[in-house]
Amino acid sequence: MTTRPTEPAPAAPAPTPLRVRLHDLNSRPDGSEWIVGRMATGQLVALPESGKRALDLLGEGLTATEVAERLRTETGEDIDVPDFVEALVSLGFVAELDGRPVPAPRPPRPPLANIRPRQVRWLLSPVLPVLVGLLTVAALLSRPPVPLNYRTLLWSDHGSAVLALGAAYGWSLLMLHECAHLFVARATGVPGRIRLGTRLQFLVVQTDISGIELAPRRHRLTAYLAGIATNLTFASLFALATHTVDGTPRRILAALVLLSLLPLPFQLMVFTRTDLYFVLQDVLRCRDLYGDGVAYTKHLTRRLLGRTDATTADPSRELPPHERRSVRAYSAVLVTGTALCLTFLALVTIPADVTLLSRAVVHLTPGQSLSNWLDSAAVVVTLGGLHLLWLRTWWKQHRARRPRKTRPATRW
Repeated sequence: MTTRPTEPAPAAPAPTPLRVRLHDLNSRPDGSEWIVGRMATGQLVALPESGKRALDLLGEGLTATEVAERLRTETGEDIDVPDFVEALVSLGFVAELDGRPVPAPRPPRPPLANIRPRQVRWLLSPVLPVLVGLLTVAALLSRPPVPLNYRTLLWSDHGSAVLALGAAYGWSLLMLHECAHLFVARATGVPGRIRLGTRLQFLVVQTDISGIELAPRRHRLTAYLAGIATNLTFASLFALATHTVDGTPRRILAALVLLSLLPLPFQLMVFTRTDLYFVLQDVLRCRDLYGDGVAYTKHLTRRLLGRTDATTADPSRELPPHERRSVRAYSAVLVTGTALCLTFLALVTIPADVTLLSRAVVHLTPGQSLSNWLDSAAVVVTLGGLHLLWLRTWWKQHRARRPRKTRPATRW
């Protein structure tokens, strides 16, 4: 029996140096970290100083090996730059890898795409909030003031006219409110997208301006408060206009003032992530106040139910001290506000809706008059349609993860 000498296995090819071409990225310092991301997609990440330095060196055209050597010289640490590059690819930050394009889904076309940042950049002027404030003060000081009670809404003896004005103006103002968020974000380079969403039992229209965290603080706060400023502006203009007319026109203008102000108390419900929630989160310098608050609340609930042991870590302990205090205080607001809303839903909203729907179904049976049948059909279509729209929106929203007005940056 003869044997043939084993041929040596071919040597593995030398790894190709990782040289990347990055997409257009924006960044800003955030304490000891850097927030880095793409405004076009709203994808953000929080990097330590060494990660930001590695990103800058890769952007200058250095290979992964060269970046690792440079960082070793500057910091004395060995950093796995190829792994860092792989993570950047998963985040969608890399356009080309060693000269080869990196496939990535194209960002969806934003609404009102014809509106360019330069066309709405005037919305970022620091003079604009001053003008809104002066206009609001002028309306408050005008005499006689518009009475803020339910009689102001009943400007006509015809209920259909009252409802028609409320619906037409309410939806118009709602879209202007959301467009204000959209346009201010667009001025900073964030495309923004308007969509339906749910907040507890409420069906809402919300504007996703993920990426605004990369803008300066004044621009971020302007984007968050743009909707409230829009409501106050229209309310003030209509209040001042009531002094120029009499009779029915004055009553209509007074009703429009109240309709402009009615959505504002909802903004105080920060446990549902309203506009003021994002202002609060920014002022408190928290990365994800709602998400961390939910995680801390779940931890406390499991501990109260005896489902944790001494080894179960408190998720808030991983946060910086200032964030930890804010998250724990916010969790109390979150629990209290959510409990009150759900209690109102169980004791008022659901019984009222069930009663209306059951009466309507009874009146749809044969032998009812045409007026009763039409009225019942309108109730079933309107109320049932709203509940089905809420369920559909809730399902889509939770299947694709809950959309946020801004997407919190993931800590590296």
